[in-house]
Amino acid sequence: MEKFGLIGYPLGHSMSAVIHRAGFKSIGINASYEILETSPENLIERIKSFKRDGYSGFNVTIPHKVPLALFVDDVDRYADITGAINTVKINPDKTMKGYNTDVAGFKKAIPETIDLTGKTAAILGTGGASRAAVMGLADKGIKEIGIYTRSIPNAMDYMAYVRRKFPAITFNSYQIDRVRDLSKYDILVNTTPIGMLGKSADMTPVEKPALSTLPNNAIVYDIIYNPKKTVLLKNAEELGYQTINGVDMLVYQAVSAQEIWFGKTPSFSDMKIALLENL
Repeated sequence: MEKFGLIGYPLGHSMSAVIHRAGFKSIGINASYEILETSPENLIERIKSFKRDGYSGFNVTIPHKVPLALFVDDVDRYADITGAINTVKINPDKTMKGYNTDVAGFKKAIPETIDLTGKTAAILGTGGASRAAVMGLADKGIKEIGIYTRSIPNAMDYMAYVRRKFPAITFNSYQIDRVRDLSKYDILVNTTPIGMLGKSADMTPVEKPALSTLPNNAIVYDIIYNPKKTVLLKNAEELGYQTINGVDMLVYQAVSAQEIWFGKTPSFSDMKIALLENL
């Protein structure tokens, strides 16, 4: 039996095991998947244990997506550009290759009927998921992105990074607690954990008055999947905006991870059903 797992901190409400086990079953793979809560100070020891205990790969979530780049031997294009890793394959010789399947998941969750070419976007947050959103939006043809952060000084390195990696896109940074006017944006993307079950489920990163300044045809995309409908998305729906939650992104990135691990495509529908049944 091949062994896989998820590392991050905290992981109290993760659905990754449910999704991946359904995927394993759909392609006839005999494998286990564990939820392995790993604090930053225990990250090195956890990675050593993966190699020592014969794991074939693992997934990575907050807060390890960016630091993990220091531990892998090779990366794919998306992981290289974003500087963030969410999937790792451990080779027979114990070398590790890092991938970013969040980008593919982020893009595939956007309906094909939505054309973002030449449009403008607002992204809330500057973590690893934010980088995946920037990459996904760049691939979709976005021309301008406003990055909203808790601290502009602390985000200076991030802003320099995205400007260097995506020179064709205009970037600006703003304080997230001073969101007032979103009227120039065609899509708003939340990559922060604000609104997540068990952390801040009754909160929203953007209050309703500010949210209402989006244009009538704007899209609000919250990558949080639990709950399926965050306060942000509830408010957006009440205001008449098209919304996208994090469910499809989570499942699509897991599909891509299994394609990397096994060279086979698991059933998206089986994995999504398993997730929804357990939310």
